[in-house]
Amino acid sequence: MALERSDVEKIAHLARLGLNEDDLPQTTATLNNILGLIDQMQAVDTTGIEPLAHPLEATQRLRADLVSETNRRDAYQAIAPAVENGLYLVPKVIE
Repeated sequence: MALERSDVEKIAHLARLGLNEDDLPQTTATLNNILGLIDQMQAVDTTGIEPLAHPLEATQRLRADLVSETNRRDAYQAIAPAVENGLYLVPKVIE
């Protein structure tokens, strides 16, 4: 599928891009190259190939699951308006 100059002008108008007359041939060629690359990629047989979660198969480094803060629940709940059995009590919103 090749784009023509009129197609690029319509696309530029819809995208609210201000293209000069000098830029239209280069933009048309660039978009046609991109569409050609997409056609090449779609022509590749990918049956039996599982999709990747990440193109580099990278894994995230995880930190050790250690407690880094002290338990301050009692101090925080001491200033709360209503607490019961270690839980904050809030007014009923939905009836």
